[in-house]
Amino acid sequence: MKTSLDFEKRLLGYGLLTAEILYRLPDHPKLLQSFLWQTEDLAPRFPELNRFLDFWEKEIDGRIHSVRVAHQNLIEPVDFRYANGEIVIH
Repeated sequence: MKTSLDFEKRLLGYGLLTAEILYRLPDHPKLLQSFLWQTEDLAPRFPELNRFLDFWEKEIDGRIHSVRVAHQNLIEPVDFRYANGEIVIH
């Protein structure tokens, strides 16, 4: 079931990864093009991003100039505090 797999990944620390990839155009190598890619990935090793970049290097003609990464965990610890006291209303 896809829903439970997604939830398990989030519990393992996967979060939303956004990568901006600047690459050189094959026909005009002095020009840079931007490609935006999103997936769920595990920081700080980013196995999904590394797989994608390996695929890019092997299969796509445009040589990568740079990659900028943003990552946000989808599930984080919740802040809480205990109430110290009691309120009585008539």
